[in-house]
Amino acid sequence: MRHRDAGVKLSRESGQRTALRRHLVTEFFRHARIRTTRAKAKAIRASAERMITSAKHGNAGAGAKAVHARRLAAGRLNDPIVLKKLFDEIAPRFAERPGGYTRVVKLGPRRGDAAEMVLLELVES
Repeated sequence: MRHRDAGVKLSRESGQRTALRRHLVTEFFRHARIRTTRAKAKAIRASAERMITSAKHGNAGAGAKAVHARRLAAGRLNDPIVLKKLFDEIAPRFAERPGGYTRVVKLGPRRGDAAEMVLLELVES
């Protein structure tokens, strides 16, 4: 039984897994799309969508709420330039959208090990 087993291990130790997720989300926001395996895309999709929603609420509110949202996102991203892009470009683009900011497009198997590859991208509004 897998009661209370949240998340996917991705065949890595916890520190490596955290670094991988942080890097993938940062690169996803930097380029608005990434080509990765299906398991990794599924692992980061929810956190990326939560960060966009948090950035939307941070932009809508003023004062402490905006600062809190920005600091939470800064703790999860590796790059202050990407953080600025998330709050100034990506979040306003999805201001009227209630959710579902990402799309997963299947690309087929990878040549070396036949891992299922996907394209994780932001939905155009």
